[in-house]
Amino acid sequence: MRNRCFFSLAIPFVLLLLLFACNKVQLHAIDPTHSTISPPSGVQLLESIENAFVSIAEKSNPAIVGITALDLKGVRSRGSDRQEGTGFIFRKDGYVLTNNHVVNGAKRITIRLFDGREFKDAQLVGVDPNTDIAVLKIDAQAALSVLPFADSDKVKVGQFAIAIGNPFQLNYTVTTGIISGKGRSLLPAMLRYQDFIQTDAWINRGNSGGPLLNIRGEVIGINSAIRRPDNVPATEAVKAGAGFAIPINLVKKVSDQLIVNGQVIRGWLGIFMAPHPEGIRVTRFPNPSPAKQGGMEVGDIIVEYNGSEMREIRKFRFLIAESMVGEEAAFTVIRRGERTKLSVTIGRMPRRYTGLEMEPDSESWTKLGIVVSELGDHNFERYTYLSLEDEGVIIEEVRLGGPAPSAGVALGTLIVGINGQRIKNMTDYDKALKDALGKSEVAFEIKNAYTEKGTEIVTVKINQE
Repeated sequence: MRNRCFFSLAIPFVLLLLLFACNKVQLHAIDPTHSTISPPSGVQLLESIENAFVSIAEKSNPAIVGITALDLKGVRSRGSDRQEGTGFIFRKDGYVLTNNHVVNGAKRITIRLFDGREFKDAQLVGVDPNTDIAVLKIDAQAALSVLPFADSDKVKVGQFAIAIGNPFQLNYTVTTGIISGKGRSLLPAMLRYQDFIQTDAWINRGNSGGPLLNIRGEVIGINSAIRRPDNVPATEAVKAGAGFAIPINLVKKVSDQLIVNGQVIRGWLGIFMAPHPEGIRVTRFPNPSPAKQGGMEVGDIIVEYNGSEMREIRKFRFLIAESMVGEEAAFTVIRRGERTKLSVTIGRMPRRYTGLEMEPDSESWTKLGIVVSELGDHNFERYTYLSLEDEGVIIEEVRLGGPAPSAGVALGTLIVGINGQRIKNMTDYDKALKDALGKSEVAFEIKNAYTEKGTEIVTVKINQE
């Protein structure tokens, strides 16, 4: 049986509209110069608003799905191995958006459609813990309804907001409110990239992953979090708390990469930062660090990035993340009271900082200290040094102190040959590596994102332990 649709509209808001409409009618009645055309009554005005919300709910519900994550890793101590959430279909070929925290650790994922269809083994396409975004996929024979995207950069505080989701298993609950704020951040430890849209539309546990819509039924964000008055993210039922949604423009950038690559490739500067009255202060470096390699020092105050003034850490972090790997970036820093210009080659964010699991079992990792993947179209969009003619495998992660990194083979390097054998794909790499592992060292022919030497030969000792 089709689930009920629950609809709530704030009473004070309704009363204000009614009062406004009635006052408008009265003013027109006493104004002899006003047109004789009768304005809508208060009830008619409310009916038109009501019909708009009803229409949005009816058109949107078929694209909204219920999600059950099963056999969760590491949560049995909480007394449950399942988690409920919401998602929505955004492509007709079966791609579904939701939150990473809805499906995190799940061995099986079930998706329920509005028409009653159920898919018990939904595919997890990819997750991005740094933004709390996940993409799933279902294989449906019949046509699927989808939700269109709005431009979340154009969202304004005060506009209407409609949230649809499954709080407390109350499927397809519709709530309304307004956009209360933009560019919000929650607790620093939650997510690396935060640019939340704040809303007072009522959301709670189970709403996570559902859409936040505008009055045209377009998605402006994915509902992701609640913040209680005590400044703690809500994990249980709460009586009060602001809702936060991930802007759909950010979601689109992340989901495009997840569909193509299964992960997000981000630019990386390699610094720890703190706010400063004059800019952004460098507090320390991880190892290795593109910024340190480019001459940046602890205590430097970053005041300009590629000619733009920098004051806000959140904005700066997004700019670096969206930079292409291998891009030469211009910085102006204040060092011991003097302005200094630096040129830093943007690196690729290491896997250990993305929130994704490592791959410690492969021979490539244990013997050489690297994880590689096949070169794909997505790489050409994120690396400046690659061209469409390039072939090979690209280094996804390095183990500090491992044989290959110690020899100078960096994260983001393209491997095009091993011991004289041409490497075009993962099959070539696995075969060549297997042939080489019986020897004491291996010769890599590489193309490095951080130099302009073209290809070069690097000899790497093989870990025989």
